[in-house]
Amino acid sequence: MSAAGQAPGDEGVDPELAAAVESAFDDVPPEVREELAQGEGSAAAQGPEAPDPEGQGAPSPEEDPLAQARAQAAQAQDDLARARADLYNLQQEYQGFVRRSREAAAGHRSDGAAGVVEALIPVLDEIELARQHGDLTGPFATTAGKLEALLSEKFSLERFGAEGEPFDPTIHEALMATESEEVGEPTIALVLQPGYRLGERVVRAARVQVANPA
Repeated sequence: MSAAGQAPGDEGVDPELAAAVESAFDDVPPEVREELAQGEGSAAAQGPEAPDPEGQGAPSPEEDPLAQARAQAAQAQDDLARARADLYNLQQEYQGFVRRSREAAAGHRSDGAAGVVEALIPVLDEIELARQHGDLTGPFATTAGKLEALLSEKFSLERFGAEGEPFDPTIHEALMATESEEVGEPTIALVLQPGYRLGERVVRAARVQVANPA
């Protein structure tokens, strides 16, 4: 190729350099020169590099600050939900513990009061027996009255069992039984020992003689 046959894009090229390049291709077969020329033309036709259709140039999730922030926010919400669930379960356990403790304390107080009354029942029986025989007089009567009043006020102690009451096996204990035409149902004919109860709790059943219908 001569200097006169330069392509328009070869303007400004040193003639001697162009001649040297042209002479370097003197020994190249024509068909090879044609393939090289076609290759240069196809490369020029491709133009600039096309964008990556796969989006490989985009940052990975590990490198994306927004994606990392969203992941951290989701993890924080999950941790908060778990913490709230644990707190709720802890509150339920605590409330159950308080309830059981109160019930146990009330039961202990009731058992303690019942133990005191049971220990004093023989004394109370003597006081009631002395009262029935008219022997409860003087300072002894005053002391006995104070003791009974204290047990009633502080422990809600109640003495029960009286003649003429219907017989109730849940609170009465029949030690003797007779028949009578004067009653239409089992009835207490005689109280041998009074019963005692603390509120609804029977400490000792009343020991009685029962009159059954004839």
